[in-house]
Amino acid sequence: MRVSTHTTTVSAHMSRRQVLEALSGLLLAMFCSMISMTVVGTSLPIIVPELGGSQTSYTWVVTMTLLTTAISTPIWGKLADLTNRKVLMLVALTIFVLASAGAGLSQNVEMLIFFRALQGIGGGGLQALSQILMADIISPRERGKYMGLFAGVMAVGTVGGPLLGGLLTDTVGWRWNFYVGVPLGIIAFAVIMRTLRIEQHRKGKVRIDYLGIALLSISAGFLLVWITNVSDYGWASWETLYMVGIGVVAAIVFVLVEMRVAEPLIPMSLFRNRTFSLAVLASISIGVSMFGTAIYLSQYLQIARGFGPTEAGLLTIPMAVGMLGSSTIVGQLVTRTGTWKRYLVTGAVLMIAGTSLLSTLRVDTPLWLVCVYMFLLGAGTGMTMQNLVLVVQNSANPAQMGVSSSGVNFFRSVGGTAGVAIMGSVLAASMTQQMTDRAAEVGQAIASLGAKGQAVAKQLAAGSLPTTRDMPQQIAMIIEEVAANSISHAFLVGVPLAVLSLIAIAFLPNASLHRQTTVERLREQNANDSGYADAAAVATASTGSVPIITDDAQVTEERRS
Repeated sequence: MRVSTHTTTVSAHMSRRQVLEALSGLLLAMFCSMISMTVVGTSLPIIVPELGGSQTSYTWVVTMTLLTTAISTPIWGKLADLTNRKVLMLVALTIFVLASAGAGLSQNVEMLIFFRALQGIGGGGLQALSQILMADIISPRERGKYMGLFAGVMAVGTVGGPLLGGLLTDTVGWRWNFYVGVPLGIIAFAVIMRTLRIEQHRKGKVRIDYLGIALLSISAGFLLVWITNVSDYGWASWETLYMVGIGVVAAIVFVLVEMRVAEPLIPMSLFRNRTFSLAVLASISIGVSMFGTAIYLSQYLQIARGFGPTEAGLLTIPMAVGMLGSSTIVGQLVTRTGTWKRYLVTGAVLMIAGTSLLSTLRVDTPLWLVCVYMFLLGAGTGMTMQNLVLVVQNSANPAQMGVSSSGVNFFRSVGGTAGVAIMGSVLAASMTQQMTDRAAEVGQAIASLGAKGQAVAKQLAAGSLPTTRDMPQQIAMIIEEVAANSISHAFLVGVPLAVLSLIAIAFLPNASLHRQTTVERLREQNANDSGYADAAAVATASTGSVPIITDDAQVTEERRS
């Protein structure tokens, strides 16, 4: 019998006030991560042209952050099971602050994309570690109401980010979209340093799965880069052949390696847990609705409807209200009743409705109706997002809390990254086709504008949809119609994924929520395993037999049975 050497302790019993104080630092860290991904949503139509980028650059500024967030999330989660979680959180905040400052200083789009990649690495740690640390100090049964706070922060970050970005762009300049993360990150660092009273120890040598990290990065990187650019490459092309080939081979080798290493980055045993596997499937469409919808709704409001960045941000408030309201109310109900599955199912149905309705947007869709669609999608996302993490943490082996929690976040980030990339590809393909179909009409409108028309022609030739609020009406009307139709086609990507989420959630085991924190569960498991080992030693001494060596998680599962 291998006795776990992993122990986690809280330095002193934390009162409710101390829990809330520590939670404030974790919430602020989560907010920093969310803001970094969404604050540029309404500002990119201004940032990218100013830095000399195209529609492809537009997609990459967003996709690169999501890509590095996705790849780094399971790495942070595994390190959380191996080393001190509080120290890891402080390291992630440091990376995030430095990357935010660098992004604000960018002089070209390539420099911006580089620092956005670093932001994603830091942000992946903030997202994963804040939820893992929360599980250390709050039990699953009590965590429901606090999960509402996390979902609320994510709602404000997801939808309020574009509003803040638009406001900063219209007032002090777009560079403050990135500088704003610096003081927020520093404050979060100070709060966590002072209030989070948790110590983590792991006796023995720490083994890091470097090969697994490299293989995961190669596989996810190649596949997501291919998805981002498949509209340019073509489905039957040598780029598709080698990029998909490398991605798939790396993924297969990654699985084989993970089945053999001592400390796998993503233990394959996690997928034997039905709750984890189904939650992963359900999380994919949530990533699409969180990231893709917020980004392309901003494009719709600015390009197809002619609103400025601040106005576009204000118009996305219904989505934030839906997420914040539903997550807070449902979180309280989950804690009070211990019932969670009915709310997840309801949320999945609302996500299907909201995504489907957004795919019907046209240039003349009444704004009040657009707001209703956003509210429905926001409410569905709020009901499902954090509760999926909750049920996974409830069923996970406490010694694997880091990899279990980060696993759900990883696949949600992958879903968001792939979703944004696919939506961007669909949008670009639809836009190109429509502009080709209306080439004569566009050419006539451009010719009638003289010098102004030539500037518009250059933007269209670069593959970007320019903002229309300052354009002459004859060309603005064409671009608005093309943009509205293209963006509505992009939203269709989320519909089948939302249906997949509903199916996965419907089959989740309806397990009761624990009343112990991860710290308490781990302490109890180690005590029980030690007692089991002592009993085995006595039996060996009395019978002369050799005990069977097995895994802690397996012993725990057998004991429950």
